[in-house]
Amino acid sequence: MNRIDAMFEKLREQGRKAFIPFVTAGDPDLATTRRLVLEMEKNGANLIELGVPFTDPMAEGPVIQAANLRALQNDVSLDRLFEFVTQLREETQIPLVFLMYYNSLLHYGQDAFFARCKEAGIDGVILPDLPFEESDEISEYTERYGVYQISLVAPTSSERLQQITAKAKGFLYCVSSLGVTGMRSEIRTDLAQFFAQIDRCCTIPTCIGFGISTPEQAAAVKQYCDGVIIGSAIVNRIGTAQTPDRAVESVSEFVRQVSAAIAN
Repeated sequence: MNRIDAMFEKLREQGRKAFIPFVTAGDPDLATTRRLVLEMEKNGANLIELGVPFTDPMAEGPVIQAANLRALQNDVSLDRLFEFVTQLREETQIPLVFLMYYNSLLHYGQDAFFARCKEAGIDGVILPDLPFEESDEISEYTERYGVYQISLVAPTSSERLQQITAKAKGFLYCVSSLGVTGMRSEIRTDLAQFFAQIDRCCTIPTCIGFGISTPEQAAAVKQYCDGVIIGSAIVNRIGTAQTPDRAVESVSEFVRQVSAAIAN
């Protein structure tokens, strides 16, 4: 069983929601990313999204774009990330998902990429720039190697919702706000209507992301879905910390607070 399915099954039995933090792999360096993953798990994270650095991350706001540049300055490549995940798997079995851009995958080679994912222990891949209509291009490989492609749905994609949910695996990434990622003071989407629409045709867990940046916001949106995803607020703490140690401390405390907010 894919680790993502096992995790959601366990949480469902316990009546709990998932907390999914995002970090850019290699920001500020891979040694710190390792510590962040392990500490986030200790403090309540249930699945971790690892951002694969890319020169032009079009779905990302300024905070994650800056993190991408910092990681690229450290020469963080896919080969180095696969080695990193292989070593990380000696210490944790938390589900791990790559968030990356399709160009990087194509450049690496589709079969080679998904084979390495399986070998290293990556459970899923989120490709924000691969339209649903073109997702068949990789389905042969995701099925062969048991690595899920995590599908995204936005508040505008109502007519495509049934097609997307029919093929979705692992969990459905529900985008709370249109535009790029980032911290928002409020979410203007009518979430009750959005999730009512999703729940009519979706049989897998649903998680909400984009624009959630505080424990209070996480607590407010958890009623609609099975999990909450936070990225920019975590990456911002890493980017503004004066040392890697402080970054780990700051992120650990924030993850603890959000996990508690989702659990209550």
